[in-house]
Amino acid sequence: MTWDDRLARRRRRSGERGEALAARYVESLGWTVLARRLRVGRDEIDLLAIEPGSPPSLVVVEVRTRSSSRFGTPEESVDRRKVGRLYRAAAGLRALGSLPDGRPLPRLVWRVDLVAVDDAPALGAGAGGPTFRHLRALEPR
Repeated sequence: MTWDDRLARRRRRSGERGEALAARYVESLGWTVLARRLRVGRDEIDLLAIEPGSPPSLVVVEVRTRSSSRFGTPEESVDRRKVGRLYRAAAGLRALGSLPDGRPLPRLVWRVDLVAVDDAPALGAGAGGPTFRHLRALEPR
């Protein structure tokens, strides 16, 4: 196995762990996760969830995970092109009107959020992590 293969495998495992942590985080807020790792054309939605409230919202959640701040914060890795792809994926999903498993897509107000996961912060919740930062309603630029 090459160095690149090992790095890719490590990144994939870190991303999967971050998505699982983020799913538990939004569920702890009372949200219902409808789908994880949802492919819409060329794009992917990490989490699709319903935020209860008045009115409830359908939320496309981008999850970014870091185990070190050496290369910046998780949210710094989300640029305007990525936000644009998230909006394109959300619009494509709405046009389909259903989830890939056939369940109808709820007709709710929707938005795009980012959940940044620091998987091993120096200081934080539980004496070292993970910690979450939730940025709501990302705007395409």
